[in-house]
Amino acid sequence: MNGIMKAVLRISSFKTVGNPLKQVLFPGNTLATTRKLQYTRTLWHMCSTISADPNISKLKLESPTKLCTCGCGSQRMQHTKSEQELVQFLSEEIAAECKAQKIKNIPSKIDGFDVKLDGAEVTLVKKSGNEIVTVCFNVNHTVDTDDASEAEVNPNTDRTDFAELKSKPTFDVDLQLGDQTLSFTCSFLPGESQQTDEYNDIFGIDDISIYKGEWSDKTYAVSGEILDGCLYDLLMNLLEEKGISNEFVEKISEFSTAYEHSLYIALLENTKKFVSGK
Repeated sequence: MNGIMKAVLRISSFKTVGNPLKQVLFPGNTLATTRKLQYTRTLWHMCSTISADPNISKLKLESPTKLCTCGCGSQRMQHTKSEQELVQFLSEEIAAECKAQKIKNIPSKIDGFDVKLDGAEVTLVKKSGNEIVTVCFNVNHTVDTDDASEAEVNPNTDRTDFAELKSKPTFDVDLQLGDQTLSFTCSFLPGESQQTDEYNDIFGIDDISIYKGEWSDKTYAVSGEILDGCLYDLLMNLLEEKGISNEFVEKISEFSTAYEHSLYIALLENTKKFVSGK
């Protein structure tokens, strides 16, 4: 019985010693086993000494990690080609628009009028005694594209020079006295109309109304085109006395141009963030 136990122990010890020897004599089996294991970034794989083994150098990562080529650091294939091209173009467009921006800081006052901003809405308010003068306009779709479409080619640089974009919004002027409001809707006159106008006005009255309390759709309004000429001139003089002159309206255009441009840049930046997913 003791002889049998000793024989078993000898065989077991021989197998234990034989396993490392087998690994040395038959490295191919070890490599096959290694291929089945998950190839992770461990200290052993990162060690430079493994490069000495030609078999180890043949190991390839089955599913390597690839970051999005747009440089956002996200997972592979998160952004399509069109998204990457759009983000690249937006980056260049934002840089160009910021460089062309003339007014970086939007003023809080214009000729004594306090400026209030609410998105695309702009409100100018001035109090004089018991009277309140309010000017309201919206900068959406106000850029003058007629002048911008007239392009001139510079023969010295072979470059097309476009006219400067200007915002010319339609604006409302409310003269409030107590609970009564005399309201005007005004707009910029076309260039040819300014040349034929004997007063050289850059804006005109589109319609006029007067109401008590809040304005509603039931409020009657009359078009400025059918007003008596003398009455029209007197109303224009009234607006000028209240501070709504040609010079002030020109400043409205300059303010609206700068503010619209800042909103456009913000739109480009927000679009870039949306597309890139940041």
